[in-house]
Amino acid sequence: MPLKFLRHLFFIMLIVSCNNITKGVLPIYNPSNFNPELVDKSLQNTTKNHTVTDFSLINQNGKTITQVDYQDKIYVADFFFTKCGTICPIMTNNMAMLQQEFLNNEDVLFLSLSVTPDIDNVPVLREYATNKGVIDSKWHVTTGDKKHIYELARKSYFAVVEQGDGGLQDFIHTPNFILVDKKKQIRGIYDGTSIEDINRIIEDIKILQNSF
Repeated sequence: MPLKFLRHLFFIMLIVSCNNITKGVLPIYNPSNFNPELVDKSLQNTTKNHTVTDFSLINQNGKTITQVDYQDKIYVADFFFTKCGTICPIMTNNMAMLQQEFLNNEDVLFLSLSVTPDIDNVPVLREYATNKGVIDSKWHVTTGDKKHIYELARKSYFAVVEQGDGGLQDFIHTPNFILVDKKKQIRGIYDGTSIEDINRIIEDIKILQNSF
């Protein structure tokens, strides 16, 4: 999918206008705040109390990672695959910038979920993480059950428009970075290929830190 189209999609997908965001206070995103195409039909009318569902993934060291590892943490999540030659390298480099920015901040972590988990096994992720400068204590680069990962993308993080069942022919590709607070609430969605949005994430994380 062309990068130009993905960027265009990113800018039209949210219903919430930036003009409605109070300066210094981040919105809490619920399913009703998103373009309905991004939200599973079962959740489209949900107006409050949305949180990221519990998850179980395998990281670059073969360790099982769950929501417990992100308990009381602010984190940025994205969806990628190691063989991607278009937007993913840019996204990974930008996530590495965020990692460096918050390197000594124990409140902030990062989470990347592979959309081709059958290919991105632990050895592949380990090599990828090493090459990209991933610090194990800050950033989990994960694989796992495809249906589980795709359901997280569609029903928890609202990261993609395309509907699907997580089966063999299903595939998602998105530039979105999702900011999640300590209560597992979505507090921002950003274009992970845009340096302007990366700078905005940095500022928004600092706002969140001051709000807890």
